[in-house]
Amino acid sequence: MKNNIKIITDGSCDFPQEIIDRVKPGIVGINVAFGEESFIGGVEINAETFYEKMRGCKELPKTSSPSPERFIDLYNCDEEELLVFTLTSKLSSTYSNAVLAKTMYLEENPHKRIEVVDSQSGSIGVALMISKCHDMIEDGKSMDEILEAIEQMKKDMIFFGTLDTLENAIKGGRVNPIAGKLINALNFKVVIRIDEGLVKPIDKARGDSNSLKKLFEYVKNNISNTSGKTIILAHSNCPKKAEKIKQYIDEHYDVKEILIASIGPIMGTFTSEGAILVSVL
Repeated sequence: MKNNIKIITDGSCDFPQEIIDRVKPGIVGINVAFGEESFIGGVEINAETFYEKMRGCKELPKTSSPSPERFIDLYNCDEEELLVFTLTSKLSSTYSNAVLAKTMYLEENPHKRIEVVDSQSGSIGVALMISKCHDMIEDGKSMDEILEAIEQMKKDMIFFGTLDTLENAIKGGRVNPIAGKLINALNFKVVIRIDEGLVKPIDKARGDSNSLKKLFEYVKNNISNTSGKTIILAHSNCPKKAEKIKQYIDEHYDVKEILIASIGPIMGTFTSEGAILVSVL
């Protein structure tokens, strides 16, 4: 018998449409601002418009964690049990705001159960975890069984990416401007790993083709058996690149499914255009 558990997440999660249609998660909006102009990512501004505006912006867009009140709006639902996933607490205060909202809401509604999960991930990594948890809910698993499984998911998650440019990292002051511009000028793409809640540069490659090869080498070397696995690819305004990787995986590996997502305004602020993320669980 299916349990009455509602899944909620924040706007940093990048979903393939197939997962949104199946899970129907509640999504707490996160604001992204260009100077004085502020938008709720994915609601008041779509990915295409966001990347277009970012191209013409000298400064990095600013994102702000959703207020506890935004979480409370979604906590106020018919379901008695809520499972809330947030962007890694190492990159955002979204988790702490979701927990604060839980404390505030339960004072008035002590009959409910709210579990807030620090995903230690983001974007498609969270989408994969949510998809797996939804399957468990459909199978009638209890909240305690699901929470135990989530801890294992965090350990099993494989999450790599390649950044086409360091432009936003330079704008955000995370990379030395001279070194960053030199890497860009030499057409180096940076390979990253998302692990334990942090984004870690692990390698570089010259040109698109080499960076994609390296990206998939890292993914392949970290999967002992692809059979039965779900892979999500995400792209920041470069769908053809994502389709190319999907075709390669389809031809060479036996996987359960390969889904494609667009990297939205929140994560796109950090990845810039041309980025590819690959997550497997």
